[in-house]
Amino acid sequence: MALTEIHPSAVIDPGASLGNGITIGPYCVIGEGVELGDGCLLHSHVVLDGPATIGSGNEFYPHCVVGGRSQDLKYESEPTYLRVGDDNTFREFVTVNRGTSPGDVTSIGSRGHFLAYSHIAHDCVVGDGVIFSNNGTLAGHVTVEDNAIMGGLSAVHQFCRVGRHAITGGCSKIVQDVPPFMIADGNPAQIRGINSVGLQRHGFGKDQIRDLKEAYRVIYRSDLTVNDAMVTLKGEYADKGPDYPVNELIAFVEASERGIIR
Repeated sequence: MALTEIHPSAVIDPGASLGNGITIGPYCVIGEGVELGDGCLLHSHVVLDGPATIGSGNEFYPHCVVGGRSQDLKYESEPTYLRVGDDNTFREFVTVNRGTSPGDVTSIGSRGHFLAYSHIAHDCVVGDGVIFSNNGTLAGHVTVEDNAIMGGLSAVHQFCRVGRHAITGGCSKIVQDVPPFMIADGNPAQIRGINSVGLQRHGFGKDQIRDLKEAYRVIYRSDLTVNDAMVTLKGEYADKGPDYPVNELIAFVEASERGIIR
């Protein structure tokens, strides 16, 4: 069993729970209600606050604050939560807030890479394998799906969604949903095309990428309304099954409450 190493200057609340093989560097603070999984590494000056359940193999760089109270002005110190998966990296000055209303949860998946100064606000849901470039920022109640990439200095309005394998360009202003597989860029952002390189790297086939390009053309480069575009695509790909990328795209668009970026 690996031993846990704790620097003498670290402050750990008696109400925190630590797994095995954890390294806690100088001047770190771990608050009450934090459950920290095996093999986590805290370099120095890291603050973890709770209630928070944090999985194994996570790495925290200096001055990140994970599990802080919600910044929503409605928050009145009720018990709210943070859940973090495994093998994430939180670079310098990253901030992650817990939920707002009693029992609410901010959730982060596994294998994410959150670069310096990125921010995840209250009640957000972030999937697996994401990358947040420096200063990538989420307002409250944002959903970022698996393998999405947030460009540096990009910001997402509250209650928006960023779909699976989507990318936001640097300095982008996201005020509506970014459909999966798309590239959104600009201020305000527009959809520029599909994330062909990312899809290839993640093993999408040539036929799938070709069909997503056709779906992009129907939604964004034809004279059809969004609703009519969905009807056209449904008819063309009805035999492909719900997990086919184009049908995933259709389902995302039809579930949108804020509308999609055009």
